Amino acid sequence: MYAVVETGGKQYRVAVGDVLRVEKLDVAEGGAVNLDKVLMVADGDNVRVGSPNLAGAAVTATVKAHGRGDKIRIFKFRRRKHYRKSQGHRQYYTEIEITAIK
Repeated sequence: MYAVVETGGKQYRVAVGDVLRVEKLDVAEGGAVNLDKVLMVADGDNVRVGSPNLAGAAVTATVKAHGRGDKIRIFKFRRRKHYRKSQGHRQYYTEIEITAIK
């Protein structure tokens, strides 16, 4: 059994026991998260698709950790124009483990 959920503007295919990194959620470590934007649920040959969300479907997860991703380097350069700009970015994330699909 698996589901497709949306969180943080991105879509994820999840199953029970999966651990994934999503955009930062405002929940303490060890807390429970209810992902209610479920787009699709598949259980064998039984596939239900919402338009856009499935009514009454929910995916629950527990927060394992918070953190920051690897640094991304942004370097802008214009040749012969004496223009160089360097910037870095580290995105915050929340690591969750899927516990149930309803």
